[in-house]
Amino acid sequence: MTRVAVFGTGSWGTAFAMILADAGCEVTLWARRREVVDAVNNTRTNPGYLPGVELPTSVRATTDPAEAARDAEFTVITIPSQTLRANLSEWASVLPPDTVLVSLMKGVELGTTKRMSEVIGEMAKAPADRVAVLTGPNLAGEIAARQPAAAVVACTDEAVATRLQAACHTPYFRPYTNTDVVGCELGGAVKNVIGLAVGIADGMGLGDNTKASLMTRGLAETTRLGLAMGADPHTFSGLAGMGDLIATCSSPLSRNHTFGTNLGRGMTLEQTIAASTQTAEGVKSCQSVLDLARRHDVDMPITETVVSIVHEGKPPLVAVKELMARSAKPERR
Repeated sequence: MTRVAVFGTGSWGTAFAMILADAGCEVTLWARRREVVDAVNNTRTNPGYLPGVELPTSVRATTDPAEAARDAEFTVITIPSQTLRANLSEWASVLPPDTVLVSLMKGVELGTTKRMSEVIGEMAKAPADRVAVLTGPNLAGEIAARQPAAAVVACTDEAVATRLQAACHTPYFRPYTNTDVVGCELGGAVKNVIGLAVGIADGMGLGDNTKASLMTRGLAETTRLGLAMGADPHTFSGLAGMGDLIATCSSPLSRNHTFGTNLGRGMTLEQTIAASTQTAEGVKSCQSVLDLARRHDVDMPITETVVSIVHEGKPPLVAVKELMARSAKPERR
């Protein structure tokens, strides 16, 4: 039986542990808090994140990173992206030398503008062919209900991607393989920023034309950045790009969309953070995505607008008017 460690017991980490178990894996969850471990081991639930969802018996939990990682063929990491470096500084020494490190995170590191797979490779001293990414339109609540969904498993080594695909393939969860790690990660990170933008529009009471325009032009921004960084443009029309963008921008289950909606309704950043129970990755990553775009000389006006609202306090109505007043240009630019 394939052994898998999952570091992180939020809603997506817990749901993915369920997927792995349903696919026949033996799964050990790592949690920082003892009460989460006790709930998983004693009641088969994680009531703080997925209340009412019963986990398979092949899922267990521990607070000991070494115990979680022991003999793991795959080590899945699903924690807030801006905490990854600090956590890996604690965990790297206990990770098996041949384990495949799998990122479920969708962000860009502040300061370094590194993608999550790059941070993992650096901190765990792992080559690119031992680091994989899983991404796509995967809202945890729907996955936990075992509703049909698809995803992308990306690794520079296609054989590794195929192994991971087999480890998480169930009757309700269909993973596809891809070798374009850069494109898959950018699709996941930037869609959070566009999700904030669409949420802000929703909160302002704007209609479907506005939201469709933001999604379409947001995908264009993502593709421009991806091309500048060597990604395959076809990736952005697939599950890691368009698919994830649609789910994030259209679902009330999306953390980033909900966060943006509260901003659009007039709540301050501090009030919105206080009202949020889980991390909305786009809030911090919008700045690092913009920094990455500037580093590659890529124009990303929607991302700039989100940063101006979230971090510079610009009123959403003013920001939208400025975005719409930009000079006219051909669509393919």
